[in-house]
Amino acid sequence: MNRQRLLTMIEIAIMAGIGVLFSTYITIRGLWPQGGSVSLAMVPIVILSFRRGWVAGVICGLLVGMLNFVLAATPPVHPVQVVLDYPLAFALLGTAGWIRLQPGEKGTFWKVAAGVTLAGLLRFLAHFISGVVWFGSFAPKGMSVWVYSFLYNISYILPDILVSTAVMALLIRNAPQLIRVNQ
Repeated sequence: MNRQRLLTMIEIAIMAGIGVLFSTYITIRGLWPQGGSVSLAMVPIVILSFRRGWVAGVICGLLVGMLNFVLAATPPVHPVQVVLDYPLAFALLGTAGWIRLQPGEKGTFWKVAAGVTLAGLLRFLAHFISGVVWFGSFAPKGMSVWVYSFLYNISYILPDILVSTAVMALLIRNAPQLIRVNQ
């Protein structure tokens, strides 16, 4: 095994661990009765996806999602719901790395913000589909399950995107080496 691959695997493990810690201990939860929270779990996944590429980011997110399911206090509704709400949703956060960063280029913040937003919206899509299919029964009488799922899921995904973007902005300014291009 070459050194670069070993370093990538180590970073995936470390960032996945940090992501699980953030989603477990540094989180706002309890406002959403069927699950959902605002946490910093997105940050280590997107950092890794910018550092090592989107594949490493997706693997890291997959690990975070699987571990979050194991630690979840919310019982699953259906096996496919588990896949959508945990491993797939968090794996999609690794797609932030689809936005390529170049060393020393101007506009890094905007590229990072675009990557975080793209990844967050893809995560939203996984939760949205899960909400339409399995949680529509919680919609208030007369409200479309589509509208309910959209409003419910955007109510925590949007703050998650905004908080993660703000943290990434601080990191770009104060610790740019954390997201240096290294693929």
